[in-house]
Amino acid sequence: MATHLILQKMFRTGFVSEPAPAADLALRTREQQIHADLLGIFGQAVAIRHVDAGSCNGCELEIHALGGPHYNIEGLGVKFVASPRHADLLLVTGPVSRHLEVALKRTYEATPEPKWVVAIGDCGCTGGIFGESYASCGRVANVIPVDVEVPGCPPTPLALLEGILAAVSAGVKTPAAS
Repeated sequence: MATHLILQKMFRTGFVSEPAPAADLALRTREQQIHADLLGIFGQAVAIRHVDAGSCNGCELEIHALGGPHYNIEGLGVKFVASPRHADLLLVTGPVSRHLEVALKRTYEATPEPKWVVAIGDCGCTGGIFGESYASCGRVANVIPVDVEVPGCPPTPLALLEGILAAVSAGVKTPAAS
């Protein structure tokens, strides 16, 4: 199809996406306080390592929304890192498949103290529709200790942000406490 035909079709069709959500003014006014709390706890940004332990990717879509301009999680001092050795918090999605059980344990062990674990979605919190079976260990807490659970299928980006903040605002863990 020629480029001009594609452009004509785009102009005829118009916008078909839904409108952007309204700004959450309460979240925006809390932003500075949240950032100050994070700096008080860590003295720097909070680093998150996301681990997909066997999810359907519904939760991942909501996690990606946190990085967009509406939620701007990095503006709050929260960043995602590629290595658990650089992480303060593990964000785990999905029921833990048997194939990823060892990898999740190793990721947890590689994360330095103090560390937090947030289980995301119904599958991460309860095992969801998969439960425990020959292929699934079920919920994240069956494999590693969990500090905060964020239920939902999938949970909203705001619920995810509240779960992350609940984990880090609960206070600094000492290595002896974990």
